[in-house]
This record gives sequence, C-alpha cells and structure tokens, in this order.
Amino acid sequence: MRVAVEPSLSEVVRLLRSNGYDVVELGNWQQMVDAVVITGQDVNVLGDQSKSISGAPVISASGLTAQEVFHKVHERLSPTRHH
Repeated sequence: MRVAVEPSLSEVVRLLRSNGYDVVELGNWQQMVDAVVITGQDVNVLGDQSKSISGAPVISASGLTAQEVFHKVHERLSPTRHH
C-alpha cells in the first residue's frame, strides 16, 4: 500500500514504513496512492494534486498522535472493514 504523507509528519512516516507501507512525500509523487495523510494546517495543501488522488481517502492528522494516525490509515486500507 502506498501512502502520501506531509513531510512534517516524520513520526507517522516512520510508523507506516516500519509496518510495511510504501510512503511517499505529499506533493512529490507521480504514481497513484492508496491514502493521503495531511496535517490539516493548510487546506490548500493538495492543490492541483487532488485530481491525481481521487478515490484515495484523505486522513487529517490534526490533533492526533502518530499512533492514532497510523491506526486510521491501517483501518482505512485494511481489507476487512472495522466498524
């Protein structure tokens, strides 16, 4: 699974990578991604990139710990739905 993450979220990047996710820097990728993690600080952070990530869930890390963000990403991308 490929996840685009804002560069400032280094702890989230570390957690995702250590759990087998392919992490790319937000705004600096050419390929499709399965999810996007943003800080929520800049609502325009996706800009023109939004067209290339249509269909990928966007997860806001605002107010969450790295572990909580990782859990949200894992939950969204897990083949089994958690309700």
